[in-house]
Amino acid sequence: MKKIDSIPTNKVERVAKLVTTGVKVGGNYLKYYGERVVNPSLTKDKLHENNAADIYDGLKELKGSALKVAQMLSMEKNLLPQSYVEKFSLSQFSVPPLSAPLVRKTFKNYFKKYPEDLFDEFSPDSINAASIGQVHKAKKYGKDLAVKIQYPGVRESISTDIALVKPIAVRMFNLQGTSDEYFQEVEDKLTEETDYKLELQQSEAVRKECEVVENLKFPSYYPELSSDKIITMDWMKGVHLSEFCNTETSQEKRNRVGQTLWNFYMFQIHQLKKFHADPHPGNFLVDDEANLIAIDFGCMKQIPDSFYKPYFEVSTPSALADMDYFKKKLFELEILKSTDSPKEIEFFTAMFHELLTVFTEPIHKPEFDFANPEFFGKIAALSEKFANDKQLRKMNGNRGSKHFIYVNRTFFGLYNLMFDIKAKIKINDFEKYLS
Repeated sequence: MKKIDSIPTNKVERVAKLVTTGVKVGGNYLKYYGERVVNPSLTKDKLHENNAADIYDGLKELKGSALKVAQMLSMEKNLLPQSYVEKFSLSQFSVPPLSAPLVRKTFKNYFKKYPEDLFDEFSPDSINAASIGQVHKAKKYGKDLAVKIQYPGVRESISTDIALVKPIAVRMFNLQGTSDEYFQEVEDKLTEETDYKLELQQSEAVRKECEVVENLKFPSYYPELSSDKIITMDWMKGVHLSEFCNTETSQEKRNRVGQTLWNFYMFQIHQLKKFHADPHPGNFLVDDEANLIAIDFGCMKQIPDSFYKPYFEVSTPSALADMDYFKKKLFELEILKSTDSPKEIEFFTAMFHELLTVFTEPIHKPEFDFANPEFFGKIAALSEKFANDKQLRKMNGNRGSKHFIYVNRTFFGLYNLMFDIKAKIKINDFEKYLS
């Protein structure tokens, strides 16, 4: 794989890279429409494939929050054409790494020492490279260690990247009025992910608080070998969750891994009210005994009670059966607003009732088989329905508490992981860990 000797970090360089990518995408469209003149039956499959490749190639050179967007979108399997999902999925743990000289220079800038001065052994070639950092293998204390090094300029480029994305998102989602709190929420979380001292603290806290969950493992962390942009932990033996999912293995192991993942998230959400908000396969390993290993806690989300209560109250069977109560909860969650017209209230009440009726189906059953394609077919059908709803495009999309962004992202990501694992689980099994 080609290695990178530099990353665009200032606004001019990053805008230039995005413009270049846009020109390539425009060229793909011209080529598609030219070929369609000759062949009217031509589908957009090749167009999507070419666009996905060009967009990903641009983002992977920018790294940081730009590449993080691709990582997030790769989990939205019902919202994007398959070619985008396949290409963007590479951002989870397989992107071009920094070259060895740049790694050494970066390490010295961050730690005031070269890696060979700190570790007994240090591999200059990365084992995994993702959106905001890459992982190297090292040795110290007679142990194999994983050393995650943040890419240069990632933290400094977040505000620039958000500013570039904001006008596109406002137009795409028709965010009328003020939408600053949504973008601030994303910017704050991305900034937190670049603070490796905070990640180390969060990782240790989660490890201690979640040790009650069976079949779940965590690495130990080494503060003396870490800084705000370098984090050192135990090297954990296992395969990435995506590799496990694509391997021929027993249903018993699939159920065990899926149950552990589900219990881990439900325990965090319902007991700790603070949870790992980045559920993609690059953040999990599975060992030979089908234990789940959680390895990244840069993105954590705290749920305030003012959001937690109505969020889970609105999705109960009794709430879905009582439209007055249901509507009341939508107001509490800021989905409905006092400024809405009767038409908007009617539209969004019906829309969210339909969404929640489908989306909460698993949590209303004692057991659920996430291998069942019927459930995910319903979600895909709803996604397509609302994506093509002309009335929805005209409505103000600026609604809902800012907390929806990462809470919903987590549930969508978790559902997708459970589908990939093909697990059948006991939905309320996590309750045995609650106090």
